[in-house]
Amino acid sequence: MQDNRDSGAFGRLLKTSTKIETHEFGAALLSFGFVFILMAAYFMLRPVRDAMASDWSDVEVSTLWSMTFFLSLIAVTVYGAVISKVRFRWLVPGVYVFFAASFFVFYFGSTYATDTVLVDKSFYVWLSVFSLFHVSVFWSFMSDLWSREQAPRLFGFIAMGASVGAIVGPLSTALLVERIGAENLMLVSATMLLVPIPIIFTLARLKVSALDNEDVSADLGAQQAIGRNPFAGFSIFLTSPYLIGIGIFIILYVAIGSFVYFELKNLLADFSREDRTQIWAYIDFAVNSLTIITAMFLTSRIATRFGMPTTLALIPALIVIGMLVIAISPVVAVVAGLQVARRAGNYAITRPGREMLFTAVDRETRFKAKPVIDIVLYRGGDMLTAWAFTLLTTGFGLGLGAVAAVGAVIAALWAVTGVYLGNAYNRLASANIAAGQ
Repeated sequence: MQDNRDSGAFGRLLKTSTKIETHEFGAALLSFGFVFILMAAYFMLRPVRDAMASDWSDVEVSTLWSMTFFLSLIAVTVYGAVISKVRFRWLVPGVYVFFAASFFVFYFGSTYATDTVLVDKSFYVWLSVFSLFHVSVFWSFMSDLWSREQAPRLFGFIAMGASVGAIVGPLSTALLVERIGAENLMLVSATMLLVPIPIIFTLARLKVSALDNEDVSADLGAQQAIGRNPFAGFSIFLTSPYLIGIGIFIILYVAIGSFVYFELKNLLADFSREDRTQIWAYIDFAVNSLTIITAMFLTSRIATRFGMPTTLALIPALIVIGMLVIAISPVVAVVAGLQVARRAGNYAITRPGREMLFTAVDRETRFKAKPVIDIVLYRGGDMLTAWAFTLLTTGFGLGLGAVAAVGAVIAALWAVTGVYLGNAYNRLASANIAAGQ
Protein backbone atom coordinates (compact mmCIF):
# COMPACT_ATOMS: atom_id res chain seq x y z
CA MET A 1 0.00 0.00 0.00
CA GLN A 2 2.83 2.35 0.80
CA ASP A 3 4.39 1.63 -2.62
CA ASN A 4 1.10 2.57 -4.33
CA ARG A 5 0.93 5.84 -2.40
CA ASP A 6 4.56 6.64 -3.32
CA SER A 7 3.92 5.75 -6.95
CA GLY A 8 0.83 7.95 -7.02
CA ALA A 9 2.67 10.87 -5.41
CA PHE A 10 5.56 10.51 -7.85
CA GLY A 11 3.18 10.35 -10.78
CA ARG A 12 1.38 13.51 -9.67
CA LEU A 13 4.68 15.35 -9.18
CA LEU A 14 5.88 14.22 -12.60
CA LYS A 15 2.65 15.30 -14.28
CA THR A 16 2.65 18.68 -12.55
CA SER A 17 6.27 19.56 -13.30
CA THR A 18 6.63 18.26 -16.86
CA LYS A 19 3.09 17.48 -18.12
CA ILE A 20 4.31 13.93 -18.71
CA GLU A 21 1.95 11.19 -17.62
CA THR A 22 3.50 8.36 -15.60
CA HIS A 23 3.05 5.78 -18.38
CA GLU A 24 4.73 8.17 -20.88
CA PHE A 25 7.83 8.86 -18.83
CA GLY A 26 10.00 6.01 -20.18
CA ALA A 27 9.29 6.81 -23.82
CA ALA A 28 9.69 10.56 -23.25
CA LEU A 29 13.03 10.10 -21.53
CA LEU A 30 14.27 7.81 -24.31
CA SER A 31 13.13 10.35 -26.90
CA PHE A 32 14.99 13.06 -25.00
CA GLY A 33 18.13 10.91 -24.98
CA PHE A 34 17.69 10.03 -28.66
CA VAL A 35 17.78 13.63 -29.91
CA PHE A 36 20.44 14.55 -27.33
CA ILE A 37 22.78 11.94 -28.83
CA LEU A 38 22.04 13.07 -32.39
CA MET A 39 22.78 16.72 -31.68
CA ALA A 40 25.84 15.97 -29.57
CA ALA A 41 27.25 13.75 -32.33
CA TYR A 42 26.62 16.38 -35.01
CA PHE A 43 28.00 19.31 -33.04
CA MET A 44 31.02 17.23 -32.09
CA LEU A 45 31.89 17.01 -35.79
CA ARG A 46 30.84 20.47 -36.91
CA PRO A 47 33.90 22.27 -35.43
CA VAL A 48 36.12 19.61 -37.05
CA ARG A 49 34.57 20.42 -40.43
CA ASP A 50 34.81 24.20 -40.03
CA ALA A 51 38.45 23.98 -38.90
CA MET A 52 39.34 22.32 -42.22
CA ALA A 53 38.19 25.33 -44.26
CA SER A 54 41.12 27.52 -43.18
CA ASP A 55 43.47 25.17 -45.04
CA TRP A 56 41.80 26.05 -48.35
CA SER A 57 41.46 29.15 -50.48
CA ASP A 58 38.23 31.10 -50.91
CA VAL A 59 37.87 29.57 -54.37
CA GLU A 60 38.17 26.04 -52.99
CA VAL A 61 35.61 26.62 -50.23
CA SER A 62 33.20 28.28 -52.66
CA THR A 63 33.52 25.24 -54.91
CA LEU A 64 32.71 22.98 -51.96
CA TRP A 65 29.64 25.08 -51.12
CA SER A 66 28.51 24.72 -54.73
CA MET A 67 28.91 20.95 -54.47
CA THR A 68 26.93 21.00 -51.22
CA PHE A 69 24.07 22.82 -52.94
CA PHE A 70 23.77 20.32 -55.78
CA LEU A 71 24.36 17.27 -53.59
CA SER A 72 21.72 18.48 -51.12
CA LEU A 73 19.13 18.70 -53.89
CA ILE A 74 20.03 15.20 -55.03
CA ALA A 75 19.97 13.83 -51.48
CA VAL A 76 16.54 15.32 -50.72
CA THR A 77 15.18 13.90 -53.97
CA VAL A 78 16.62 10.43 -53.28
CA TYR A 79 15.27 10.49 -49.73
CA GLY A 80 11.83 11.38 -51.05
CA ALA A 81 11.94 8.33 -53.30
CA VAL A 82 13.22 6.05 -50.53
CA ILE A 83 10.54 6.94 -47.97
CA SER A 84 7.86 5.97 -50.46
CA LYS A 85 9.32 2.46 -50.86
CA VAL A 86 10.87 1.48 -47.50
CA ARG A 87 8.81 0.56 -44.44
CA PHE A 88 9.03 3.34 -41.88
CA ARG A 89 10.14 1.01 -39.06
CA TRP A 90 13.31 0.24 -41.06
CA LEU A 91 13.79 3.69 -42.60
CA VAL A 92 14.71 5.50 -39.38
CA PRO A 93 17.40 3.11 -38.07
CA GLY A 94 18.62 2.66 -41.65
CA VAL A 95 19.31 6.39 -42.01
CA TYR A 96 21.45 6.51 -38.87
CA VAL A 97 23.30 3.28 -39.64
CA PHE A 98 24.05 4.63 -43.12
CA PHE A 99 25.47 7.92 -41.85
CA ALA A 100 27.37 6.22 -39.01
CA ALA A 101 28.98 3.88 -41.55
CA SER A 102 29.91 6.86 -43.72
CA PHE A 103 31.68 8.59 -40.84
CA PHE A 104 33.56 5.39 -40.04
CA VAL A 105 34.74 5.45 -43.65
CA PHE A 106 35.88 9.05 -43.28
CA TYR A 107 37.72 8.15 -40.08
CA PHE A 108 39.67 5.37 -41.74
CA GLY A 109 40.18 7.53 -44.83
CA SER A 110 41.63 10.42 -42.81
CA THR A 111 43.86 7.98 -40.92
CA TYR A 112 45.18 5.80 -43.72
CA ALA A 113 44.53 7.53 -47.07
CA THR A 114 47.45 9.01 -48.96
CA ASP A 115 45.40 11.96 -50.23
CA THR A 116 43.88 13.27 -47.01
CA VAL A 117 42.92 16.59 -48.63
CA LEU A 118 40.36 14.82 -50.83
CA VAL A 119 39.00 12.98 -47.79
CA ASP A 120 38.73 16.22 -45.82
CA LYS A 121 36.90 18.02 -48.62
CA SER A 122 34.52 15.11 -49.07
CA PHE A 123 33.83 15.10 -45.33
CA TYR A 124 33.27 18.86 -45.39
CA VAL A 125 30.50 18.49 -47.97
CA TRP A 126 29.04 15.27 -46.54
CA LEU A 127 28.53 16.65 -43.03
CA SER A 128 26.49 19.48 -44.51
CA VAL A 129 24.29 16.89 -46.23
CA PHE A 130 23.98 14.98 -42.97
CA SER A 131 22.76 18.14 -41.24
CA LEU A 132 19.70 18.10 -43.53
CA PHE A 133 18.56 14.72 -42.26
CA HIS A 134 19.57 13.85 -38.73
CA VAL A 135 17.00 15.99 -36.88
CA SER A 136 14.35 15.91 -39.63
CA VAL A 137 14.22 12.11 -39.54
CA PHE A 138 14.06 12.17 -35.75
CA TRP A 139 10.98 14.41 -35.70
CA SER A 140 9.34 12.25 -38.36
CA PHE A 141 9.86 9.33 -36.00
CA MET A 142 8.40 11.33 -33.12
CA SER A 143 5.28 12.09 -35.17
CA ASP A 144 4.94 8.33 -35.69
CA LEU A 145 5.35 7.63 -31.97
CA TRP A 146 3.16 10.18 -30.18
CA SER A 147 -0.50 11.03 -30.64
CA ARG A 148 -1.83 14.49 -31.49
CA GLU A 149 -2.89 14.92 -27.88
CA GLN A 150 0.53 13.95 -26.54
CA ALA A 151 2.70 15.92 -28.95
CA PRO A 152 1.87 19.44 -27.67
CA ARG A 153 2.53 18.32 -24.09
CA LEU A 154 5.73 16.39 -24.71
CA PHE A 155 7.59 17.86 -27.66
CA GLY A 156 8.84 20.83 -25.66
CA PHE A 157 10.46 18.52 -23.12
CA ILE A 158 11.89 16.30 -25.87
CA ALA A 159 13.24 19.31 -27.79
CA MET A 160 15.23 20.27 -24.70
CA GLY A 161 17.34 17.19 -25.44
CA ALA A 162 18.38 18.77 -28.74
CA SER A 163 19.36 21.99 -26.99
CA VAL A 164 21.41 20.17 -24.34
CA GLY A 165 23.09 18.01 -26.99
CA ALA A 166 23.95 21.10 -29.01
CA ILE A 167 25.80 22.42 -25.95
CA VAL A 168 27.49 19.19 -24.83
CA GLY A 169 28.70 18.27 -28.33
CA PRO A 170 30.94 21.29 -29.08
CA LEU A 171 32.07 21.50 -25.45
CA SER A 172 33.22 17.87 -25.67
CA THR A 173 35.12 18.67 -28.85
CA ALA A 174 36.80 21.69 -27.27
CA LEU A 175 37.94 19.59 -24.31
CA LEU A 176 38.95 16.46 -26.25
CA VAL A 177 40.44 17.60 -29.54
CA GLU A 178 43.92 18.27 -28.19
CA ARG A 179 43.93 14.95 -26.30
CA ILE A 180 42.65 12.54 -28.94
CA GLY A 181 42.88 14.52 -32.20
CA ALA A 182 40.25 15.58 -34.71
CA GLU A 183 40.25 12.25 -36.57
CA ASN A 184 39.32 10.29 -33.44
CA LEU A 185 36.38 12.62 -32.88
CA MET A 186 34.94 11.21 -36.12
CA LEU A 187 35.20 7.74 -34.61
CA VAL A 188 33.48 8.86 -31.40
CA SER A 189 30.67 10.61 -33.26
CA ALA A 190 30.12 7.69 -35.66
CA THR A 191 29.84 5.33 -32.69
CA MET A 192 27.39 7.67 -30.99
CA LEU A 193 25.10 7.54 -34.05
CA LEU A 194 24.70 3.80 -33.48
CA VAL A 195 23.48 4.26 -29.90
CA PRO A 196 19.98 5.37 -30.99
CA ILE A 197 19.40 2.10 -32.89
CA PRO A 198 18.32 0.05 -29.82
CA ILE A 199 16.47 3.15 -28.57
CA ILE A 200 14.45 3.23 -31.80
CA PHE A 201 13.37 -0.40 -31.45
CA THR A 202 12.61 0.07 -27.75
CA LEU A 203 10.43 3.08 -28.51
CA ALA A 204 8.65 1.08 -31.23
CA ARG A 205 7.74 -1.52 -28.57
CA LEU A 206 6.70 1.14 -26.04
CA LYS A 207 4.46 2.72 -28.68
CA VAL A 208 2.23 -0.36 -28.40
CA SER A 209 2.85 -1.66 -24.91
CA ALA A 210 2.98 1.56 -22.84
CA LEU A 211 1.55 4.33 -25.01
CA ASP A 212 -1.19 2.36 -26.77
CA ASN A 213 -0.52 4.34 -29.96
CA GLU A 214 -0.46 1.50 -32.47
CA ASP A 215 -2.89 3.46 -34.68
CA VAL A 216 -0.61 6.53 -34.84
CA SER A 217 1.44 6.88 -38.03
CA ALA A 218 3.69 9.57 -39.45
CA ASP A 219 2.33 11.55 -42.39
CA LEU A 220 5.31 11.62 -44.75
CA GLY A 221 3.32 12.86 -47.72
CA ALA A 222 4.74 16.37 -47.48
CA GLN A 223 8.31 15.08 -47.31
CA GLN A 224 7.71 12.79 -50.27
CA ALA A 225 6.29 15.61 -52.37
CA ILE A 226 9.17 17.89 -51.48
CA GLY A 227 11.67 15.15 -52.26
CA ARG A 228 10.25 14.38 -55.70
CA ASN A 229 10.16 17.97 -56.90
CA PRO A 230 11.65 20.76 -54.79
CA PHE A 231 10.96 23.24 -57.62
CA ALA A 232 7.18 22.74 -57.71
CA GLY A 233 6.43 26.01 -55.90
CA PHE A 234 8.40 28.32 -58.18
CA SER A 235 5.31 29.63 -59.98
CA ILE A 236 3.65 30.53 -56.67
CA PHE A 237 6.85 32.06 -55.34
CA LEU A 238 7.54 34.22 -58.40
CA THR A 239 4.00 35.66 -58.51
CA SER A 240 3.88 36.73 -54.86
CA PRO A 241 5.70 39.96 -53.83
CA TYR A 242 5.37 38.83 -50.20
CA LEU A 243 7.14 35.51 -50.86
CA ILE A 244 9.76 37.23 -53.02
CA GLY A 245 10.39 39.52 -50.06
CA ILE A 246 10.92 36.48 -47.83
CA GLY A 247 13.28 35.05 -50.46
CA ILE A 248 15.31 38.27 -50.54
CA PHE A 249 15.41 38.27 -46.74
CA ILE A 250 16.81 34.71 -46.80
CA ILE A 251 19.43 35.52 -49.43
CA LEU A 252 20.62 38.58 -47.50
CA TYR A 253 20.79 36.48 -44.34
CA VAL A 254 22.92 33.79 -45.94
CA ALA A 255 25.07 36.48 -47.56
CA ILE A 256 25.95 37.87 -44.14
CA GLY A 257 26.55 34.34 -42.86
CA SER A 258 28.90 33.62 -45.75
CA PHE A 259 30.82 36.86 -45.28
CA VAL A 260 31.34 36.33 -41.55
CA TYR A 261 32.24 32.65 -42.04
CA PHE A 262 34.83 33.41 -44.73
CA GLU A 263 36.30 36.28 -42.72
CA LEU A 264 36.77 34.01 -39.72
CA LYS A 265 38.08 31.15 -41.88
CA ASN A 266 40.79 33.39 -43.33
CA LEU A 267 41.75 34.88 -39.98
CA LEU A 268 42.22 31.37 -38.51
CA ALA A 269 44.53 30.21 -41.30
CA ASP A 270 47.64 30.71 -39.14
CA PHE A 271 46.30 28.54 -36.31
CA SER A 272 46.84 24.77 -36.08
CA ARG A 273 44.00 22.43 -37.05
CA GLU A 274 43.45 21.46 -33.39
CA ASP A 275 43.38 25.11 -32.25
CA ARG A 276 40.91 25.99 -34.99
CA THR A 277 38.71 23.07 -34.03
CA GLN A 278 38.76 24.23 -30.43
CA ILE A 279 37.85 27.82 -31.39
CA TRP A 280 34.96 26.68 -33.60
CA ALA A 281 33.79 24.36 -30.83
CA TYR A 282 33.70 27.17 -28.28
CA ILE A 283 31.82 29.32 -30.80
CA ASP A 284 29.19 26.58 -31.20
CA PHE A 285 29.00 26.16 -27.44
CA ALA A 286 28.47 29.90 -26.93
CA VAL A 287 25.91 30.09 -29.75
CA ASN A 288 23.77 27.25 -28.43
CA SER A 289 23.97 28.40 -24.80
CA LEU A 290 23.05 31.98 -25.73
CA THR A 291 20.25 30.74 -27.99
CA ILE A 292 18.57 28.88 -25.13
CA ILE A 293 18.80 31.87 -22.77
CA THR A 294 17.54 34.30 -25.42
CA ALA A 295 14.68 32.04 -26.50
CA MET A 296 13.58 31.55 -22.89
CA PHE A 297 13.60 35.17 -21.79
CA LEU A 298 13.60 37.52 -24.81
CA THR A 299 12.13 36.11 -28.02
CA SER A 300 8.45 36.13 -27.12
CA ARG A 301 8.77 39.48 -25.36
CA ILE A 302 10.41 41.12 -28.39
CA ALA A 303 7.84 39.71 -30.81
CA THR A 304 4.80 40.61 -28.70
CA ARG A 305 5.95 44.00 -27.42
CA PHE A 306 7.73 45.45 -30.45
CA GLY A 307 6.04 43.59 -33.30
CA MET A 308 7.25 41.82 -36.41
CA PRO A 309 9.12 44.72 -38.10
CA THR A 310 11.40 45.09 -35.07
CA THR A 311 11.72 41.33 -34.58
CA LEU A 312 12.92 40.84 -38.16
CA ALA A 313 15.15 43.93 -38.30
CA LEU A 314 16.79 43.71 -34.86
CA ILE A 315 19.59 41.24 -35.61
CA PRO A 316 20.38 42.74 -39.06
CA ALA A 317 20.73 46.17 -37.43
CA LEU A 318 23.13 44.75 -34.84
CA ILE A 319 25.09 43.07 -37.64
CA VAL A 320 25.54 46.45 -39.34
CA ILE A 321 27.30 47.71 -36.22
CA GLY A 322 29.35 44.52 -35.93
CA MET A 323 30.47 44.69 -39.55
CA LEU A 324 31.58 48.30 -39.13
CA VAL A 325 33.60 47.29 -36.07
CA ILE A 326 35.26 44.52 -38.11
CA ALA A 327 36.01 47.01 -40.90
CA ILE A 328 37.98 49.03 -38.35
CA SER A 329 39.47 46.10 -36.42
CA PRO A 330 39.43 42.79 -38.37
CA VAL A 331 40.77 40.51 -35.62
CA VAL A 332 39.78 36.99 -34.59
CA ALA A 333 38.08 37.92 -31.32
CA VAL A 334 35.83 40.53 -32.95
CA VAL A 335 34.81 38.29 -35.87
CA ALA A 336 34.23 35.31 -33.57
CA GLY A 337 32.05 37.48 -31.32
CA LEU A 338 30.02 38.62 -34.31
CA GLN A 339 29.61 35.00 -35.44
CA VAL A 340 28.22 34.08 -32.02
CA ALA A 341 25.84 37.05 -31.97
CA ARG A 342 24.69 36.46 -35.55
CA ARG A 343 23.96 32.75 -35.19
CA ALA A 344 22.41 32.97 -31.72
CA GLY A 345 20.29 35.93 -32.79
CA ASN A 346 19.14 34.03 -35.85
CA TYR A 347 18.22 30.84 -33.97
CA ALA A 348 16.44 32.64 -31.13
CA ILE A 349 14.90 35.71 -32.80
CA THR A 350 15.21 35.98 -36.59
CA ARG A 351 14.40 32.36 -37.46
CA PRO A 352 11.22 32.20 -35.31
CA GLY A 353 10.13 35.53 -36.78
CA ARG A 354 10.83 34.26 -40.28
CA GLU A 355 8.73 31.15 -39.68
CA MET A 356 5.88 33.33 -38.39
CA LEU A 357 5.75 35.00 -41.81
CA PHE A 358 4.37 31.80 -43.32
CA THR A 359 1.38 31.81 -40.95
CA ALA A 360 -0.07 34.69 -43.00
CA VAL A 361 -0.35 32.62 -46.21
CA ASP A 362 -2.60 29.70 -47.09
CA ARG A 363 -1.65 26.03 -46.63
CA GLU A 364 -1.06 25.42 -50.34
CA THR A 365 1.42 28.29 -50.49
CA ARG A 366 3.24 27.05 -47.41
CA PHE A 367 3.41 23.54 -48.77
CA LYS A 368 4.55 24.37 -52.30
CA ALA A 369 6.57 27.57 -51.96
CA LYS A 370 8.36 27.00 -48.65
CA PRO A 371 10.60 24.20 -50.01
CA VAL A 372 11.72 26.57 -52.78
CA ILE A 373 12.73 29.12 -50.18
CA ASP A 374 14.18 26.73 -47.59
CA ILE A 375 16.08 24.45 -49.99
CA VAL A 376 16.72 26.18 -53.31
CA LEU A 377 17.14 29.79 -52.18
CA TYR A 378 18.88 28.98 -48.91
CA ARG A 379 21.42 26.51 -50.28
CA GLY A 380 21.69 28.38 -53.58
CA GLY A 381 22.23 31.61 -51.67
CA ASP A 382 25.07 29.97 -49.77
CA MET A 383 26.70 29.06 -53.06
CA LEU A 384 26.23 32.42 -54.77
CA THR A 385 27.30 34.57 -51.84
CA ALA A 386 30.37 32.40 -51.26
CA TRP A 387 31.42 33.16 -54.82
CA ALA A 388 30.61 36.83 -54.27
CA PHE A 389 32.97 36.93 -51.30
CA THR A 390 35.61 35.13 -53.37
CA LEU A 391 35.20 37.69 -56.16
CA LEU A 392 35.76 40.54 -53.72
CA THR A 393 38.87 38.99 -52.16
CA THR A 394 40.48 37.03 -54.99
CA GLY A 395 39.10 38.97 -57.97
CA PHE A 396 39.23 42.56 -56.70
CA GLY A 397 41.86 42.03 -54.01
CA LEU A 398 39.87 43.60 -51.17
CA GLY A 399 41.12 43.06 -47.63
CA LEU A 400 39.02 41.84 -44.73
CA GLY A 401 38.23 45.35 -43.55
CA ALA A 402 36.94 46.48 -46.94
CA VAL A 403 34.89 43.30 -47.33
CA ALA A 404 33.38 43.91 -43.88
CA ALA A 405 32.31 47.37 -45.04
CA VAL A 406 30.51 45.75 -47.98
CA GLY A 407 28.95 43.36 -45.48
CA ALA A 408 27.64 46.30 -43.45
CA VAL A 409 25.80 47.58 -46.54
CA ILE A 410 24.29 44.11 -47.11
CA ALA A 411 23.21 43.94 -43.45
CA ALA A 412 21.56 47.35 -43.78
CA LEU A 413 19.58 46.10 -46.80
CA TRP A 414 18.68 43.01 -44.76
CA ALA A 415 17.31 45.22 -41.95
CA VAL A 416 15.25 47.30 -44.39
CA THR A 417 13.83 44.11 -45.92
CA GLY A 418 12.93 42.90 -42.42
CA VAL A 419 10.95 46.09 -41.74
CA TYR A 420 9.15 45.74 -45.08
CA LEU A 421 8.26 42.11 -44.41
CA GLY A 422 7.10 42.85 -40.87
CA ASN A 423 4.72 45.52 -42.11
CA ALA A 424 3.53 43.28 -44.96
CA TYR A 425 2.88 40.50 -42.45
CA ASN A 426 0.81 42.83 -40.28
CA ARG A 427 -1.30 43.87 -43.28
CA LEU A 428 -1.89 40.25 -44.37
CA ALA A 429 -2.70 39.14 -40.83
CA SER A 430 -5.20 41.97 -40.43
CA ALA A 431 -6.79 41.10 -43.77
CA ASN A 432 -7.09 37.46 -42.77
CA ILE A 433 -8.75 38.39 -39.48
CA ALA A 434 -11.18 40.68 -41.30
CA ALA A 435 -12.00 37.85 -43.71
CA GLY A 436 -12.57 35.47 -40.80
CA GLN A 437 -9.68 33.13 -41.75
